[in-house]
Amino acid sequence: MPQLRKDPIFNRWVIISTERARRPQDFVFEKRGEAKGGFCPFCEGSESKTPPEIISFRKDGTKANEPGWWLRVIPNKYPALAIEGDLSRKGIGMFDQMNGVGAHEVIVETTRHIIDIAELSEIEIAEVILSYQMRSLDLKKDPRFRYVLIFKNCGEGAGASLEHSHSQIIATPVTPKRVREELLGAAQHYHLKERCVFCDIIEQELESGKRLIQESHDFLVLSPFAACFPFETWIIPKRHHPDFDQMTEAERKDLAATLKKTLYRINQALDKPPYNYLIHTAPNRVPRPGAWQTIDKDYHWHLEIVPRVTGIAGFEWGTGFYINPTPPEDAAEYLRSIE
Repeated sequence: MPQLRKDPIFNRWVIISTERARRPQDFVFEKRGEAKGGFCPFCEGSESKTPPEIISFRKDGTKANEPGWWLRVIPNKYPALAIEGDLSRKGIGMFDQMNGVGAHEVIVETTRHIIDIAELSEIEIAEVILSYQMRSLDLKKDPRFRYVLIFKNCGEGAGASLEHSHSQIIATPVTPKRVREELLGAAQHYHLKERCVFCDIIEQELESGKRLIQESHDFLVLSPFAACFPFETWIIPKRHHPDFDQMTEAERKDLAATLKKTLYRINQALDKPPYNYLIHTAPNRVPRPGAWQTIDKDYHWHLEIVPRVTGIAGFEWGTGFYINPTPPEDAAEYLRSIE
C-alpha cells in the first residue's frame, strides 16, 4: 500500500508509491553520455573567452587569466543577478520590488574537459570544496547579501548549459523560500525539543540503518525518510555546525572522499544520470546579527544530491505533494550494495 510520510524538517507530506516501486533499471531518462569536445570556454587556453577570474589555483609564475591554472572562479557571463548597485527596496501598491542585486559565479573545477566531478581525484575535489568555502566567506562580507547558495548541475537534463565540469555560486539579497522553510522547521523543532532536528535524524538513522548508505569519520550518507525524489541522497556532517564554510581541513578531505564515493554509487546504480547537488547552509547573519537567534544550536548544514530520473507534473505543482516511486529504504539498499 502507498505510504504518506511526513518530513520532520519541512513538515510536508510525501507520497511513497510502494505499489509502483521502481528499480534503477526501470527509469527512463536521457543519460549524460560522454564529453563531446569541440570549443569550450572553460578549457585551458580559452581564458580570454570568459570574464576575468576572481580567484584561481595555478602554477607558480603564471599570470591571472592565462594558462597555468587547475581551478578558476569567474563571474558568470550571463548572471542571474548583478553585482553592482543598491537594493532600492520599494513598494508598488500592494507589491514589493527591489533591484536584482547579487553575485553569480562559476567554479571551473578542472582544466580537463570532463562532465562529472566524480572523475576528479579526492585531492582535486577537496580543492573544489575549498574554493566553495573561500568564495562563501568572501561573499558574506557584503551586507547586501542574505544567502549564498552553492550548487552543481551535471548533465543537460539537470540544467547544465556547458558540459565541462563546473559548479555555481549565487548570492541573493533575500533568503530563498525553500531554505527559509528548512530554517523555520529546524527552529520549531529546537524550540519544542531543545535539540537539533538534523542531529536527531543522524541518531535515528544510525540506530535504524535502513536508510544509511555510507558512514565515514565525519559524515553520514543517507536516503531521507520522506525523500521527494527517487535516489535522493543527503550527506550530513556528524559535527553540529550551521555554516558550511566553517568546515575544517580534515572534514573537507573527508567530504571530498565521501562525495566522490557517493556519486560513484549513484552513477553505477542509475547508469550516469543527470543530477543536481546543492549545499544548504545557514544564511548570512552579518547584516542582521540578531536574526535567527537560535540558529547556532538548531541548524545543521548538509549537501543534497538529486538524480534527475523523474519529473514534476501537475499533481506536484497543484498540491505541493511529491510522489516518490522508490522507497528510500530500497534506494539505500541498492546504493549500499555498490562498492
